[in-house]
Amino acid sequence: MEIPGKVSVYCPLIDAKGTAAKLLAITSQGYYHLEVEIRGRRHTMFLPVAQAAMYFAEPEPEIEEGLEIER
Repeated sequence: MEIPGKVSVYCPLIDAKGTAAKLLAITSQGYYHLEVEIRGRRHTMFLPVAQAAMYFAEPEPEIEEGLEIER
């Protein structure tokens, strides 16, 4: 997962149900800083982390079987 990254946003505050957006940052004040395209124009949004969910549009790369990750 890398920021900035393309995400799908779910947030009842703005009636977002899988809205495409670009996550720019997660602020220390508890907001997602997003860019959303509405009617062909780019808008900045700040959504509270506690009231929004999202997932990255690009899946995580597959881990090769037999490859061990040291933790």
